[in-house]
Amino acid sequence: MLGRHPLDNPARSSLLGPHAHLAERLGEVLRYPADVSPFVALPDEPDERAWHDVAALLGPGSLVPLAAVPTSPPAGWEVVMRGSGVQLVDEGVAAVPDSEAVPLGPADVPEMLALVERTKPGPFLPRTIELGTYLGIRRAGALVAMAGERLHPPGWTEISAVCTDPGHRGQGLGTRLVHAVAAGIRARDETPFLHAAATNTSAIRLYESLGFRLRKEVTFLAARVPIREPAS
Repeated sequence: MLGRHPLDNPARSSLLGPHAHLAERLGEVLRYPADVSPFVALPDEPDERAWHDVAALLGPGSLVPLAAVPTSPPAGWEVVMRGSGVQLVDEGVAAVPDSEAVPLGPADVPEMLALVERTKPGPFLPRTIELGTYLGIRRAGALVAMAGERLHPPGWTEISAVCTDPGHRGQGLGTRLVHAVAAGIRARDETPFLHAAATNTSAIRLYESLGFRLRKEVTFLAARVPIREPAS
C-alpha cells in the first residue's frame, strides 16, 4: 500500500509506477539496479518479513539507503547514517527551456561521473542517466554543469544531481538548469519536486527563491544488513 500521497514514499511510488521497468523485487521490497540508484523501497509500515526480504534481496553486509521515509531498522541492524532533510515542491518555478542546456546521453556518462566526483551532489552511478532526462552546459567543450531527473512518482518528477564545476560557479548555471529541467517536467503535465539536506540552508534558500516551497521534513537513513540475521 502506498502512502497517502505519492511523495510520502517517493522511491516506492516510483518503482511501482513510472520506474517499474527498473524494479528488482522480493515480496513487498523493491530496489533499483545497483548501478542505477542505491535506493531501496519498503512498504509504508515494514514488518519483520519486509526487513527479512531486504536482507535476502541485497545480501549480508549490504548498505540499505532509504529515501525520505520515517522508519527504523530492527534490532541487530547497524544504522550507518541518519540525517534530516526537506522535501520541496514546485509552486511557481519559472520553468523555461535553455538554448545552452544540451541533453546528456550514455556517451557523456564518464564526464558526468567526473563532475559528480568534483562536486558531490549526491548519488550518481553509471546508469543513473536511465532514470530520466539529464541536461548539461559546456564550456570550451567540457561539461561544467548539469541537472536531471531522479525519482518519478506518478504525476511528479524529482530534480536531482544539480551541480556546477567549482571553477564556473557564480554564473547562475545551476539555476538555469533547474529551470530547464522543470520545463521538461511541466511539458509532461507533471510537477517538479526535490530534496535537500536540512543543513544545506543556502541551497534551500536558493530553491525557495526559485519558486519551490516546503512540503514536509524528511529523514534520510542508511542501514547495514547484518552479516547474520538475528534469531527471531
